[in-house]
Amino acid sequence: MNEPGHQVLMEQDVLRRRLDDGTLPEWAEQHYETFRETMLGDHDGAPFPCYFGIDSERNGDALYTFVDSMTDKDALLALRDTLLEYIDVYREYSEQCSLVTFFKPPAEELTEADYHEHLWHILQFLHVNDPEPWPEGIPTDPDDPKWEFSFGGEPMFPTTRAPFYDERMSRYCPWGLEITFQPRALFDGITADTEAGQKARNVIQNRIEEYDGVCPHADLGDWGVEGDREWPQYMFSSDESQAPDECPIRISREHPKVPVAPADD
Repeated sequence: MNEPGHQVLMEQDVLRRRLDDGTLPEWAEQHYETFRETMLGDHDGAPFPCYFGIDSERNGDALYTFVDSMTDKDALLALRDTLLEYIDVYREYSEQCSLVTFFKPPAEELTEADYHEHLWHILQFLHVNDPEPWPEGIPTDPDDPKWEFSFGGEPMFPTTRAPFYDERMSRYCPWGLEITFQPRALFDGITADTEAGQKARNVIQNRIEEYDGVCPHADLGDWGVEGDREWPQYMFSSDESQAPDECPIRISREHPKVPVAPADD
């Protein structure tokens, strides 16, 4: 953690020091500063809906990384290695230790459909190059209410922000794709079947209406609840015609999923 460069796992104080020193790319500074302003500021007087995210940014509980491309193999392999390192340390780091991932802005403007395609390409790439088997307790069918993306043996909830949102400002990022990886373990004690979880959801959904000025998205739901599905929540649609009708990822329990290079003689 905190190795030189920007495609590495960083603590908040290290990230901010590198921004002050000018050792990170300009796009990285734009991405992070916008994220921080969103978490700690307000929109038309309303605070960001997820108060867990606000506390995490305010208290320095999260970890961060930057990725040079949404498609380049080497950049995505670097993300894979960073995500594996994060999985190794997040439990000991803080109780709200998510991984906030910023992708280099594209060279040209992309459509909503492009961003959906890029998200699922990234998640599929991570799955195919995952050194750990798919967790036994997680179904492989995304149409199962207990399915969720898993990596490094960890079920997790990746949420995104992107430039195409016109109304849902809580999901808006002007620079490009942003993914926050949250292992399922971070939700222990606040799941839908707990009193604390129901209270948190009610507060957050009310704050979504205040912040976005529109009702919570129709796809917003809870893991494991019949009728709800995880995958549409990773990137909420703005225009349904540009969003996938079925989950684009293909999951296999076969492991390893990529050929292992033979050892040198």
